[in-house]
Amino acid sequence: MESVTKVIPQDDYHLLITFCTGETKLFDARPYLEKGVFTRLKEKGLFNQAYVAYDTICWPGNLDIAPETLYDRSQPVSS
Repeated sequence: MESVTKVIPQDDYHLLITFCTGETKLFDARPYLEKGVFTRLKEKGLFNQAYVAYDTICWPGNLDIAPETLYDRSQPVSS
């Protein structure tokens, strides 16, 4: 499993993610903002509080996205 080692919230509800493999990828969180508990992340202040815990990305209020989802649904960033 590819675990998350670093996250930097970006504009337009994207996340710049570094994985344990050394890869850096860009995840578009916008599709999730209309689903269930993730609608709370529309509040930019909360979205920008993303942090790494338990090998994935979390937010206050017990919100997280599985690391497999983050890895599989993100786009590689060229160096």
